[in-house]
Amino acid sequence: MKTSGLCKKEKLCSTRAIELLFGPGVADFSRLCYPLRAVARPSEVRKSDAPVAFLISVPKKRLHHAVDRVQMRRRIREAYRLNHNEFATNPSLRLDVAFVYVADKLIEYSAVEKAMRRILGALAEKYPAE
Repeated sequence: MKTSGLCKKEKLCSTRAIELLFGPGVADFSRLCYPLRAVARPSEVRKSDAPVAFLISVPKKRLHHAVDRVQMRRRIREAYRLNHNEFATNPSLRLDVAFVYVADKLIEYSAVEKAMRRILGALAEKYPAE
């Protein structure tokens, strides 16, 4: 019995899909909820059957030490893992979502989770479940 884990198919790995997501004027959804920025768009390229595929980016420019970047990546992933089921999006639509860390220092998990909830709520409003 699997609880609320994340599968490989939920991770956005396609180089072409990532380029389309961050291309000029292509993103359908962009939201800043400090310390996270989310960029999303419906996917035409991805072959996986997961309704949402995501990636997490913690830039070296923001956090210089690799240990800090890995820790923030884990906090963001955990916040997404625990909250992505609460906010249902349209199951017939495949979304590509990128979470970009924008703060210059380590932020507590509670702030990351609060930002993640706001972003997922806004995504659910933009792409409501039918």
